[in-house]
Amino acid sequence: MLEIIKEPWPWYVAGPLIGLTVPALLILGNKSFGISSSLRHVCAACIPSNISFFKYDWKKELWNLFFVFGILLGGIVASQFLINPGEISVNPALKSELATYGITDYSNLVPVQLMNFANLLTLKGFIVMIVGGFLVGFGTRYAGGCTSGHAIMGLSNLQWPSLIATICFMAGGFLMANVILPVILSL
Repeated sequence: MLEIIKEPWPWYVAGPLIGLTVPALLILGNKSFGISSSLRHVCAACIPSNISFFKYDWKKELWNLFFVFGILLGGIVASQFLINPGEISVNPALKSELATYGITDYSNLVPVQLMNFANLLTLKGFIVMIVGGFLVGFGTRYAGGCTSGHAIMGLSNLQWPSLIATICFMAGGFLMANVILPVILSL
């Protein structure tokens, strides 16, 4: 059984399992699926202030904090006990393209040459980690939710704003991966 869990699951298994979270949350408690709102709940619970954005009954959303804690715990368990010791397979064409940017180590899911604390002090690392993180946070807030909330929950509820947000997320991802990231990596 452990070997089955360690292997990547095909889309036709993982996709429906993810999709079933929507009706399960709606049936079990009329709750919406999304991750980005949990940061607001944490801030409202931990930072007493007079900011109107954080003045609400965050205790009604306590389930969301347990959900996010479960995701964190699942990530820790997976990284400690379910790692695949084999080499991460990367398309040879992508390997040759990334080699031109100095990325050759595929021992982790994230390239070590790009994501490390020493690289944070370089222009390339600062742009990718700090500026990129800020833009993800800003975009999530501006769009009124994250990709999981809009693409999974919003689209399944036929919400027009979620369709627009998901199209923008996808277009931004394609633009970033194919146009902007090569420029940043060549710095």
